[in-house]
Amino acid sequence: MKAETIKLVREAGVVGAGGAGFPSHVKIAAEAEFIIINGAECEPLLRVDQQLMAARAEQLIKGIEAVMEATGASRAFIALKYKYKEAIEVLTEATAGKPVEVFTLGDFFPAGDEQVLVYEVTGRVVPEGGIPLKVGCVVTNVETAINIANAIEGIPVTETYLTVTGEVEQPVTLKLPIGTSISEALALAGVKDMQNKAVIDGGPMMGPVVPDVSQPVTKVTKGLIVLPADHKLIVSKSLPWETVVRRSRSVCIQCSMCTEVCPRHLLGHRLSPHKIMRGLAWMRPNEDTKTALLCCECGACELYGCPMQLSPRQVNAAIKRELGKQGIKWASSDNSTNVSIVREYRKIPSKRLIARLGLTAYDQPAPLSEETYVPRLVRIPLRQHIGAPGIPVVHVGQKVQKGDLVAAIPESALGANVHASINGTVTAIKDYVEIESDGERGGES
Repeated sequence: MKAETIKLVREAGVVGAGGAGFPSHVKIAAEAEFIIINGAECEPLLRVDQQLMAARAEQLIKGIEAVMEATGASRAFIALKYKYKEAIEVLTEATAGKPVEVFTLGDFFPAGDEQVLVYEVTGRVVPEGGIPLKVGCVVTNVETAINIANAIEGIPVTETYLTVTGEVEQPVTLKLPIGTSISEALALAGVKDMQNKAVIDGGPMMGPVVPDVSQPVTKVTKGLIVLPADHKLIVSKSLPWETVVRRSRSVCIQCSMCTEVCPRHLLGHRLSPHKIMRGLAWMRPNEDTKTALLCCECGACELYGCPMQLSPRQVNAAIKRELGKQGIKWASSDNSTNVSIVREYRKIPSKRLIARLGLTAYDQPAPLSEETYVPRLVRIPLRQHIGAPGIPVVHVGQKVQKGDLVAAIPESALGANVHASINGTVTAIKDYVEIESDGERGGES
């Protein structure tokens, strides 16, 4: 049964819906003691998982049971913030008599970082450079578990849930065919004009600014946040790298606030962002430079900690990319770490973070819409996941149905299958498969 579950998840193209898109059939092939469902949804303004847990509890539990069976896990936890009252009520009833526990978290950032989550739920610290599996845990996202439940029924991933919020008429959480343009998603929330506006893809802490709203939504798109073009978040995220470096070298005051709020540092990892910034100021690497590999890029350092509006996160990310090019990795070990005795007091309160980000006015409900939207055209990327892009198995002019395989995992490679998200005709194949709809465009009941 384990092999069959993994096979079905692989065929369905399931990837981590809340992160970088790691192929789920690979993740659930491991042996684990605990399964942790990440329902924290700690990025401000996003409203996907907290609503899916209430609306799709039965599917979620089925997905969890499938993952438990595949991994051999004896227990599972659904970890979510205590403020998600409706989800807690529904899940408490749905998990009665099952080896699945509803675990409530505080309302802090970054509760959803998988290493923070593992520690909160189990008290175990993932080793430096390691993954949760190192301490017997598999962590998966709420929507991912629901997609796994669908996969068991033979239903591939063709849609994604995402919150559209910010400077919009009607904040909403939508279910959209993968490949729908971002501009169409924005229009469904009442955005008529993007003049003097910009969009963040994902959450305000980690999400990048969208360079072109004709880009498609993917399996991992969880939020679109519309903000004024001169909002401080847009300005900060749009700074040229040369400006980031120049400011870091000249303005950093070595106050260590970036380190004091760093969630990995507080777990005892040898990551001290202020020391990495010091090395940048000296214009030469130091013994701390390599520790940038331990950074989870959550943004707490730059958007909450730093009083000088610098970006240790971007510096760490750039160092990681450069070390990656050189083939340098952090050698994971099983060495124990000492969790900071002040960690509990340095968790970042979500409401305070939202205020610091200048987003309080946009902290509004975004109700889940179950209406099915059929776009005129979709462009489905061949690579929406960690690993190699899919190899197209269709040709221009071919008729396809929603759920048909359009790109397959390359042989012996890490990757994910890609499926048609609408009924239609293949009209182009590039680094995406373009499908023009054969049916009525717009919402359907």
